[in-house]
Amino acid sequence: MKFALSGRFACIRPISLYHVVFPDFDRFMIHSIHPIPAFSDNYIWAVADSDSNRVCVVDPGDPKAVINYLQENTLELSDILITHHHPDHTGGIRELSASYSPRIVGPRQSNIAGLTEIVDEGDEVTVFGHRFSVIEVPGHTLDHIAFFSDEDKTQLPILFCGDTLFAAGCGRLFEGTAQDMHKSLTRLSALDSSSRVFCTHEYTLANLSFAVAAEPNNQLLQQRVLDEQLKRDADTPTLPSTINLELQTNPFLRCREQEIISTAAKLLDRKAENEVEVFSALRSWKDNF
Repeated sequence: MKFALSGRFACIRPISLYHVVFPDFDRFMIHSIHPIPAFSDNYIWAVADSDSNRVCVVDPGDPKAVINYLQENTLELSDILITHHHPDHTGGIRELSASYSPRIVGPRQSNIAGLTEIVDEGDEVTVFGHRFSVIEVPGHTLDHIAFFSDEDKTQLPILFCGDTLFAAGCGRLFEGTAQDMHKSLTRLSALDSSSRVFCTHEYTLANLSFAVAAEPNNQLLQQRVLDEQLKRDADTPTLPSTINLELQTNPFLRCREQEIISTAAKLLDRKAENEVEVFSALRSWKDNF
């Protein structure tokens, strides 16, 4: 991943827009992906086109954060991708549309004002020559979608998943059911294990605290706690994650694991009947953790 940050992450500002910060991320052939911090813990992902000064942003809840980033780096906003209707993901649409007139792509199953293109399950969206498939992932909201690109086998697949799959966690069930979210997470967890997971909140340490409580004997999870804490101590993002890392350490993707099943049984005071019930018990516990 390559990024230029402002605000509270200004201390790690790169010397140039395309400065490589993490090893291995230069394998992204979609040019560069930058986290723009917003609010207290949001990331607005900025996808840059190396052949021009154009940028696509994902879930721009805060227009000022995006505009500052564009102006500081002499960039032009050409596209916006929206995963769901919550204001911290859509709040910048009106101002950004008025200033830059970008294409704005979002889910059909919503009433988001300002969309110029609506998409459903199975549709494709092209960004700077790269095709992203649309995956419907209801649960957090009923209109939630994700954008996934794996067309170029020479690069790591890319997943923009909004508030569905988090690093070591998942979104709250504001509109969908536990069955909805479990199905959505199952779909995402079946993607290529090397896929980079670009979710939109810096919730990782809090999620890991819960994950350890749910699965205390997972040694890979214990190591992840140390690794992610080092990133936050350095004031750097813990994102993106990978599908493989989530399969190993995210309790909401591990509902078949015996220790997670045992934790759910303690929460329910009985044996869970299926994976959805395991997931539901964990999600309810996390809501009040």
